[in-house]
Amino acid sequence: MKRTWRWFGPHDTVSIDDMLQAGVEAVVTALHHLPNGAVWTKDEIKLRQEMLNQGSGNQRPNLSWDVVESLPVSEDIKRQTGDWRSHIENYKQSIRNLADCGIFTICYNFMPVLDWTRTNLSHELPNGAKCMRFDLIDFVVFDIHILQREDADKDYPTDVIQAAETRAKTMTAADCTELQNNIICGLPGAEEGYSLADLRQNLDAYSKIDDETLRKHQYEFLREIVPLSEELGVKLCCHPDDPPFPLLGLPRVMSTEADFERLIRTVDSPANGITLCSGSLGVRGDNDLSGMMDRLGHRVHFIHLRNVARESENIVGSFHEAAHLEGATDMVALIASILAEEKRRKAEGRTDCNIPFRPDHGQDILSDLRVNGQPGYPAVGRLKGLAELRGIIAALSHPKVSQ
Repeated sequence: MKRTWRWFGPHDTVSIDDMLQAGVEAVVTALHHLPNGAVWTKDEIKLRQEMLNQGSGNQRPNLSWDVVESLPVSEDIKRQTGDWRSHIENYKQSIRNLADCGIFTICYNFMPVLDWTRTNLSHELPNGAKCMRFDLIDFVVFDIHILQREDADKDYPTDVIQAAETRAKTMTAADCTELQNNIICGLPGAEEGYSLADLRQNLDAYSKIDDETLRKHQYEFLREIVPLSEELGVKLCCHPDDPPFPLLGLPRVMSTEADFERLIRTVDSPANGITLCSGSLGVRGDNDLSGMMDRLGHRVHFIHLRNVARESENIVGSFHEAAHLEGATDMVALIASILAEEKRRKAEGRTDCNIPFRPDHGQDILSDLRVNGQPGYPAVGRLKGLAELRGIIAALSHPKVSQ
C-alpha cells in the first residue's frame, strides 16, 4: 500500500516539508483554480509538479504527483446540456496531458450539484477534539426553512420534519448563515460553491433527471473517455457519493456496492475503476467495506481510509467523522482485504500491486486546534491517522502474521 497525502497546492496550511516528515511517499492533488470543463494544460500540470520539489531544507523533496483528485466532471456533462460535448473533448485532452506528464491515476465523482456535504465543520467531541459532522435535522432545516425547496417535506419522515421545525425556531440569523455556508459554499476539493439563488437554479436544471438518467449519462461519458484511458494506461476511479444517500431531491448513483458492480460491469475495462472511500461508503450500515474489497478489489485503483460514527442505523441519518481506528468500519479487516488483493495482483503479474491510499480527513487535535486549516484536512489529525494505518499494515505484513 503506497502512502499518499492530499495537498491543496501552494495555499495549503500543510507544507511539503510537513508531508515528508509524515512519511508520505507520493502526493494527491488537483488544479482547483481551473474552471470545470477547461483543459488542464501541460504547463499547469508541470508547474504543480515542480512545486512538489520545493522544500525548505537542503535536499529537494522529489515527491511525485501520483493521483489526481479530482479532474472535475462538469454539470453540463452530467446533465448532457450546454457545452457537454466540448467538455468531454477537453476532458480527453486533460487525460492526454496528464499521461504525458507521467500521471496515470485519475479520481473523479459523478455527484450532481453538491459535492461532499457536511452541516458542521467544527463539531466538538467530549475529549476536546473537533471534527466534521452531518446532522440530518440541521440539513432538513436548511432544505425546508432556508433553501425552501419546493416539496422538500415529501422527502423526510414526519418526526424529522417536526424536529427540524423545532430547531429552526431556536436558530439565530448567524446560525442560519453559518449552516448555509457550510453546505453550499464549497468544502475543500469540492468542485463548486453556490449562492442560494445559484443552488435553486442548479436544482431546477436536474428536475427531469432521475437516477437512471444520471447513470445513463455517466456510462456514456465513460464510453467516451475509457478507450483513450486504456490506450494511455490511465486508470479512472470513481469516488462514491458523500454522504451515500439522496440530497435535495437530486439523484445519487454511486452509493452502494451494487452501484459500483454495475459501473464496472457496464463499461468493462481495466481503465474503469473505483476509489474505495471507507468513510463515504461506511455511512451506510448495508455497505460491507471489507467484502467490497474482496469482491471488487480487482478494479480498486485508489483508496481513502477514514472512519465515521453513525448516530443511527437508518440509511439516511446523522454521522460524524471518527478517529481512524474508531467508528463503524473495521479498519483492520479492510486493510487485510487490501493486502490480500495486492498479493493476488502480484501473483498475477500485475504492475499495480502497490495501491495508493491516503489517510482521509481527520479530527482537529493538539496544534490543529490553533490553525485555521482546511476543514477535514488537519496536519496532526491526519498524521495520527496515517501512523495508525501504517501500524496495521506493518503488523499484518509481518512474516509471523502473513504466512
